[in-house]
Amino acid sequence: MTAVPTRSLMVILASSLFLGACSDNDEVMTGLLPGDPEPETWRFALEEVGGSVQDAWAQEFRRRIQELSDGQVQVEIYPYGSIGNSPHLTGLVRDGRVHLAFASPGHVADKVPEAGVFLLPYLFPEDDQATRTILSDPELGSLLEQAWASAGLQLMSLVPEGWIAWTANQPLLEPGDFSGLRMRTMTAPMHNAVFEAWGADPVALPYGEVHEALQLGQVDGQSNPAFAIAEMQFQEFQSHMTLPAATRFVASVVSNREWYQDLDTTHREWLHGAIKGMPEFIDAIQQEYNQRSLQQLRESGRIRIHSLNEQQRTGFHEATGPAVDAYRAQAGKRGAQILGRIQRLSEAERSAGQEEASAPDPAIKP
Repeated sequence: MTAVPTRSLMVILASSLFLGACSDNDEVMTGLLPGDPEPETWRFALEEVGGSVQDAWAQEFRRRIQELSDGQVQVEIYPYGSIGNSPHLTGLVRDGRVHLAFASPGHVADKVPEAGVFLLPYLFPEDDQATRTILSDPELGSLLEQAWASAGLQLMSLVPEGWIAWTANQPLLEPGDFSGLRMRTMTAPMHNAVFEAWGADPVALPYGEVHEALQLGQVDGQSNPAFAIAEMQFQEFQSHMTLPAATRFVASVVSNREWYQDLDTTHREWLHGAIKGMPEFIDAIQQEYNQRSLQQLRESGRIRIHSLNEQQRTGFHEATGPAVDAYRAQAGKRGAQILGRIQRLSEAERSAGQEEASAPDPAIKP
């Protein structure tokens, strides 16, 4: 794996952001004619490397908005590590240095405590379509937009990237297996609270530092979707992977709020038009990437893969109470409303799924 730049190099790269040297800016044919206004460029920063789920989202967004605008809007994409780590990217958005960025709950919860809800285990149903339905709920969306706005961010979209897997050099099949384990967590305290509830010793690190920390033995384990584990080659230093079906990785796409509010009607319509339909597109992508990566990890023979059964999952679920309490304390009234809304929607989706599964097949005659 290519080493991620050091913090000092990130600062240098960030200072040269507007030179465009670090961006993935392919040549794009446009419909502009001589005399037409010059296209404007929107800068889009990612929390993942090229070829990732976030990169697929950004590339498709760029294609769509350049098509909708007939080339009047261009998009420069900055993969992870080219201009900073995740918290740094959010700061660039808030300062107006970049227009759009991914913001994962594991760090944005420092500024938006309500975002910590997406770090809580056993919140969403197992069905992908049901989860998309929940994330597109208007009432939930309104609550989340208010929360992000309080930090100067405009929430543009939620992006599910798949189930999170745990890796370590031992199986993680019950909460006791986490006892004393130095588990890498994202930088938000809420993520620490989840693994502390299971007995781990959390070590907060930016995503780009995880590979080196595993290599040097500074942490014993980490958690990420399968595609991220494979692309960052974490399996080089981990012998066991556990698939708990506990937490979905849900990132957010954000923009600078002032920039968004200053967009004219036409540009705002292009922006929303490009995002429309993206949840279905990216859900298919994440399933493909995660399934392919999981198969590659199995075939590599480097890592043994475990899936939790219902009894094991119940054990983790029952031990999660302190993390839920921590979220309520950190996220306040609006956070409680967000949590309650997701819980009600999830229960409704699970009930609907059970009814559908138990309904007789009309094609089968008695």
